[in-house]
Amino acid sequence: MRIALGTFACAAIRTHLGGDFQAAAQKAVFHYARRLRSGRPPIGLPRFHGYRTPQDPEVVFDLVVDAEVQGLLEREARRQGATVGQLVAHSVLVYLAELDFLGAPSSVRRAGECSRARR
Repeated sequence: MRIALGTFACAAIRTHLGGDFQAAAQKAVFHYARRLRSGRPPIGLPRFHGYRTPQDPEVVFDLVVDAEVQGLLEREARRQGATVGQLVAHSVLVYLAELDFLGAPSSVRRAGECSRARR
């Protein structure tokens, strides 16, 4: 599946997870899927935003997940009226918010080290 992440998500990934966007998205997707299966689903896509793919994404990449997770994400995206890519981008923000809430240690970088990722 094709994933596009905006500047905010990328900055948060750099801060909390060191900047490996694919690994962060993978963790976020599995965390989101686990929550969907648990009976305690994560917060859904915000209705007020008309959730869209970023107009000028900072990074775009392909994310591979197993067939079971892919099916779960497709069903959930359909239920929420979104694309799988939008749901995955949302799952990244949910995952990062939960890390922040839990006070997980971050890999904060110096201001000069935050540069735009290659597409």
